[in-house]
Amino acid sequence: MKGNAIERVTTVVIGAGHAGLAASHFLSERSVDHVVLERGEVANSWRRERWDSLRLLTPNWQSRLPGLRYEGPDPDGYLTVREVTEFIERFAKVSRAPVRSGVNVTSVRRADDGYQVATSRGEIRCRAVVIASGACNRPSVPPLKDAVPESVKQLTPFDYRDPATLPDGGVLVVGASATGVQLAAELARAGRPVTLAVGEHVRLPRTYRGRDVLWWMDAAGVWDQRYDEIDDLTRARRLPSPQLVGTPERSTLDLNALSSMGVALVGRLAAVRDGRALFSGGLRNVFSLADLKLGRLLDGFDDWARTGGRDDEVDSPERFAPTRVPESARLQLDLGSGEIRALVWATGFRPDYGWLDVPVVDAKGQLQQTGGVVDDSPGLYALGLPMLRKRKSTFIYGIEDDARAVIDHLARYLAGTGWA
Repeated sequence: MKGNAIERVTTVVIGAGHAGLAASHFLSERSVDHVVLERGEVANSWRRERWDSLRLLTPNWQSRLPGLRYEGPDPDGYLTVREVTEFIERFAKVSRAPVRSGVNVTSVRRADDGYQVATSRGEIRCRAVVIASGACNRPSVPPLKDAVPESVKQLTPFDYRDPATLPDGGVLVVGASATGVQLAAELARAGRPVTLAVGEHVRLPRTYRGRDVLWWMDAAGVWDQRYDEIDDLTRARRLPSPQLVGTPERSTLDLNALSSMGVALVGRLAAVRDGRALFSGGLRNVFSLADLKLGRLLDGFDDWARTGGRDDEVDSPERFAPTRVPESARLQLDLGSGEIRALVWATGFRPDYGWLDVPVVDAKGQLQQTGGVVDDSPGLYALGLPMLRKRKSTFIYGIEDDARAVIDHLARYLAGTGWA
């Protein structure tokens, strides 16, 4: 791009993570000219926004992208952050994606014949845009963070790298999804006194009847449930990630495991007043609900194995001990006493659409889309969001089906407008 000239391409893909690269793969397959704009490098979030010990939640045999899959010696293992980055980089090279690194998108707005994309390197006019910038651009931290005493260092998973990141002393981890339980366990193993604030959560064993629990989800068709088959899709998309960790020993990391490690469990963080963290009661009910849902899921697995003639391929059915309720869970902590020196907000993430100058984002900051087709904005698409088209959309291996369907729709749209 030279001077003030406006470049023209048919489609702009925003983001060069696995979702944007999958979109590029299918656009190339359909001979649709396009560019992939990336503010950093390929797989930027994996390079810059993950803690050191993180591994994928999915086993290696599920690590696959269109035309590329894991072929290493440990199919039942879990990729490290570095290995995930290398895997996505390899996909970018194999697919020959037209990635432009270091290009920051500052605005996307409608134009007469499509969209105008303003970037740090000039303007691009296009007919279609695929938003693949991710669902986890920013940590979601509640406003009560402002009431935490200055003596307590506050971090999000974006800030955390390892236990040395935190000052010596006790740590309060808020949130008991996959991120929260993993960080609580790592800090406890490092000798830190850890308190974990627990709200609604999804309990899963790492393995069930001799197979990874995600094998069961995949084989039994749970992950293939479509977005238009789910009764309360909004709630389903907001469910916390399951309490799983990918480790060589394939261990289960639930609240019982954390309790055995010495982690103190308290209720949901409800407020911070006068320097005191106040926790809700009712842990027994919260635990019982998670245990009940786990039991129903395992019953479904057993029914599927029995009716499908798969019982002989797996171990015998098993059930897990109920989540242990602390004898006297604390209802408050004095954050100014020095007992807690750091607070880690493992309270989820949210997308960042501050650059999107099209009225398609709701009051809660979520993109209004149906199966990856953005509502009321022809030519605008999305990929890489939780439960976009199927339950497995959350995972890397789920992007192939999503990207194929979304790019099919995009190609039909282009053909119908006479652009392609």
